[in-house]
Amino acid sequence: MRLRARLSRSQTSLGRGLLSVLSRENLDDQAWDEVEEALLTADVGVGATSEIVERLRTRTKVLGTRSQGELRALLADELVTALQPDLDRSLHTLPTSRRPAVVLVVGVNGTGKTTTIGKLAWHLRHALGYSVVIGAADTFRAAAVEQLEQWAQRSEATFVSGPPGADPGSVAYDAVVSARDGGADVVIVDTAGRLQLDDKLMIELEELKSQLGPVEILFVADAMTGQDAVKSAEEFHKRLGITGVILTKMDGDARGGAALSIRHVTGQPLKFVGVGEKPDAFEQFHPDRAAQRILGMGDILSFIEKAEEAIDKKKAVEMQQKLLDNEFTLDDFRDQIRQLRKLGPLESMLSMMPQVGILKDLKNVKVDEGEMNRVVAIIDSMTPRERVNHMLINGSRRRRIAKGSGTSVQDVNQLLKQYTQARKMMKSFSGGGFLGKKLGKMKLPVF
Repeated sequence: MRLRARLSRSQTSLGRGLLSVLSRENLDDQAWDEVEEALLTADVGVGATSEIVERLRTRTKVLGTRSQGELRALLADELVTALQPDLDRSLHTLPTSRRPAVVLVVGVNGTGKTTTIGKLAWHLRHALGYSVVIGAADTFRAAAVEQLEQWAQRSEATFVSGPPGADPGSVAYDAVVSARDGGADVVIVDTAGRLQLDDKLMIELEELKSQLGPVEILFVADAMTGQDAVKSAEEFHKRLGITGVILTKMDGDARGGAALSIRHVTGQPLKFVGVGEKPDAFEQFHPDRAAQRILGMGDILSFIEKAEEAIDKKKAVEMQQKLLDNEFTLDDFRDQIRQLRKLGPLESMLSMMPQVGILKDLKNVKVDEGEMNRVVAIIDSMTPRERVNHMLINGSRRRRIAKGSGTSVQDVNQLLKQYTQARKMMKSFSGGGFLGKKLGKMKLPVF
């Protein structure tokens, strides 16, 4: 769903830089060198950069394109083409009548492989409805096994492990047997990683592949490591023939160009991205949406999808009527905050908006999630009568609320002041004045 804040923040500057160069009157060799440099700085890689620049040179010359809008569309089209939108990005996890589908997950240490397996299990279980077994075949890292077991519990997956130092093949075999005997649909097998690639690791993985016959071999890459991730992906693909890539840490300081470069060197699709720590912070990769966000064009489709998932339509309609009738209580205020929190980190949601016009600075907005928690705590510490009628809240009640919520009287006063101001503003939109009459006739958008 969301290719998150950093993909928007850093790539927006990339998009602006490219547009600035490409809209020059004279696109000489120096200008094209600057385009190449901008792409390379964003971790796009030499091979992918050469392809993109060559196509851009040809198309801008043939089309005579110079306007910002035309160039933005042209750039987006080239980035989408580089990511090969026609590649199959689905998970081939349908079990057969004889055995469950086996997914082998590979990658170097420190890329977020263990967390990714947990999220993948959650996705298979909760989004696709599969029953899942996780096999901990990385038997030399006790901490990884413990973390994986915790993820298995969170995702409601069966967990299979062996003693420290056990043969990885034996653990993987036990996981498949457990899935077959228990009627599970999918087995996800974790594998050993290394800080540096070595031949012993690759031989071990090749043996696992031969033994298990996996339907998917998914390579986990840390988007923040740039060209290091690209080199690792290329090596793993040469030895194992990976079937897809999952990019992690796309909510951090990743420049995102590695996505283009990994696709270029492996020819395999980017299937998912990890965009946070929560189990559901795991989204399908959409080339067109990624290209739009790289160029500061936003990701409205993902924004709408996220809102539709999180917002109760019936409650939204009821809230619209309360706003029009000026019956918005502190209970409603708290419920709205809870609805917003279901959307995920608000900075990530704001980053999905187009970075143009009056919206161009949204990417710089900092949302204090702690402040939202304090507001909810303060309202929770009120009595039902106080939440319905804030005028009851006198000095002694404010002290009680502050103590119960672990905040200060000043915090309570500030919340009540903001709430009162909001009600006054809403009153100006209710039936009385010109704005109220207009608003009353409008059908407000409801996700």
